[in-house]
Amino acid sequence: MPIALLSVSDKTGLLPFAQALVKDHGYKLLSTGGTSKMLRDAGMPVTDVSEHTGFPEIMEGRVKTLHPKVHGGLLCRRDSHEHLEEAKKHGIDLIDLVVVNLYPFEATVAKPHCSFEDAIENIDIGGPSMLRSAAKNHASVSVVTDPADYERVLAAMKAPETLGELRRELALKVFQRTSAYDAAIANYLESQAQPGAGNVLGLPSRFTSTLPIAQRLRYGENPHQQAALYGSFHEAFEQLQGKELSYNNILDITAATYLIGEFERPTICILKHTNPCGVASADTLLEAWHKAFETDKQAPFGGIIVANRTVDKGLAEAIVEIFSEVIIAPEFDADALAIFGKKKNLRLMRAKVGLRADTLREVRAVIGGVLVQDRDQKPANPRDFKIVTKRAPTADEMTALLFGWRVVRHVKSNAIVYAGKERTLSVGAGQMSRIDSSRIAVWKAGEANSRLRARPSRPTPSSLP
Repeated sequence: MPIALLSVSDKTGLLPFAQALVKDHGYKLLSTGGTSKMLRDAGMPVTDVSEHTGFPEIMEGRVKTLHPKVHGGLLCRRDSHEHLEEAKKHGIDLIDLVVVNLYPFEATVAKPHCSFEDAIENIDIGGPSMLRSAAKNHASVSVVTDPADYERVLAAMKAPETLGELRRELALKVFQRTSAYDAAIANYLESQAQPGAGNVLGLPSRFTSTLPIAQRLRYGENPHQQAALYGSFHEAFEQLQGKELSYNNILDITAATYLIGEFERPTICILKHTNPCGVASADTLLEAWHKAFETDKQAPFGGIIVANRTVDKGLAEAIVEIFSEVIIAPEFDADALAIFGKKKNLRLMRAKVGLRADTLREVRAVIGGVLVQDRDQKPANPRDFKIVTKRAPTADEMTALLFGWRVVRHVKSNAIVYAGKERTLSVGAGQMSRIDSSRIAVWKAGEANSRLRARPSRPTPSSLP
């Protein structure tokens, strides 16, 4: 009689799966704790692991399955005469199927008021051990850690010629899961450590990241490049309409979220290729839109627009006068949705968790590794400014400078922003020479009929490099 060991925290779909194992394939069930109780309450024959091993659960359940009769049954090679003889000698029954998912450590530490003690108690020990033992011996043992695979396992049992390939796939899935689980624990413990305690200037001594795939993209920055999105991006945004997000869309949405997070007042930011091309704050979003759009009326074509308040009918009517790729906001009212709904390809993104990006570090790939740095989030403080002009800025000029500083760190270097009161006047981005960036900014300001006057051959003191 084949034996299955079932011990799960996520019981989704387990009961019908267990019933099929017993009824259709003649399995004997071993189980622990709450899983055993659920199966027994459903009238299913089940043997507790403690009965199987002859050793009770101890230390408040911390030790349940760490026993030779469990791991010997998992690790025994069926093609080894010596292994089989040892198993027989020690009364070890072979286990053919393991169904285990782990204590919800990641979900536990994500709770706002999770205590350190709760986090530690949600570190699973027996579960990963069983998964790893079964996965190592996947030539003989099927191992399932994801309820989504239950039906695939049952189907493979009816077509044994497919079982070997599926077992290899499930073993890979196990090691991906256990490595991610261990990384989550290590990252949590690192986050709780005192700065400098085994770290370099507060950064971890080992950089660990294991992110699940979230979306396979049509292509990358260019059509010949493959691309995929990993992590929890979709937990932050809900797409309400429009075409599938592209690689470049996701970069732009991220840049827009970082930028809009600088502002408290009603604000509109317009971006193109991750660079701001118009930013303004006002008493209403509609007024902010007109001020931001005045910065540059050509660059926003095919760009990204982000608002930090609900988009209403008036703003929607103004925005649809130009072609946009993506619009992001905390909410869209019914009238706005109806207006945007006529633009079937326009992507509308609702920010589900607000528009303040909580990413604390930036990561960039380099040859042989990655560079990691803290995000540039330090607020500009006039007391830190060194005044190098013949006169100090007036109060209004200082207000404009501070607005410009909020924008300029989101512009690709060399970056020049000319700013007025709660608005950008022009942006010069991404030039090898700051003088060229300044020339572009002055030219753009002139196109917008700004009152700005500056010699085009050199940056003015109000430029923000």
